[in-house]
Amino acid sequence: TDSANIFGAVRFYAAARKKGVKPIVGCDLWITNETDRDNPFRLAVLVQDRTGYLNLCDLLTRAYLENQHRNRAEVRLEWFEEQGGRLAAGLIALSGGRHGDVGSVMLAGKMDAARLAAQRMAAAFPGRYFLELHRTGHERDAAQTRAALALGALTKLPVVATHPIQFM
Repeated sequence: TDSANIFGAVRFYAAARKKGVKPIVGCDLWITNETDRDNPFRLAVLVQDRTGYLNLCDLLTRAYLENQHRNRAEVRLEWFEEQGGRLAAGLIALSGGRHGDVGSVMLAGKMDAARLAAQRMAAAFPGRYFLELHRTGHERDAAQTRAALALGALTKLPVVATHPIQFM
């Protein structure tokens, strides 16, 4: 995944295919935090099919044209719900761990708000929304993991362990 764009997707896709690997393209999106615009949430989306790729392109274009904050293109959560969820089609969503909307309210001890936020995302991405767990050595990772596992059991949402890696 690229961060807030998919500029490297074509080159990555071509290189992977050349080596006989089926690539998964995606994007780590900035999601507008309406209560604190300077601290957006994160949401990783993975392209499931051609529709998902085109929808991701539409989402990123709209974010750059309509919703920039401090030179950061941000997607609004309601965009995934518009037109019967058209822009969420073909995308798999990973909650963003402690950096996502669900994780941030879990860590604030607001489990009811976390449950509602997770259910909202699960409705936008039916069968394609996962609570994300990270073990990066950050002091809040263990608390977020425990809370996400409890929330997953409560809501019947699947969890996925990922490791965010960023490099030049």
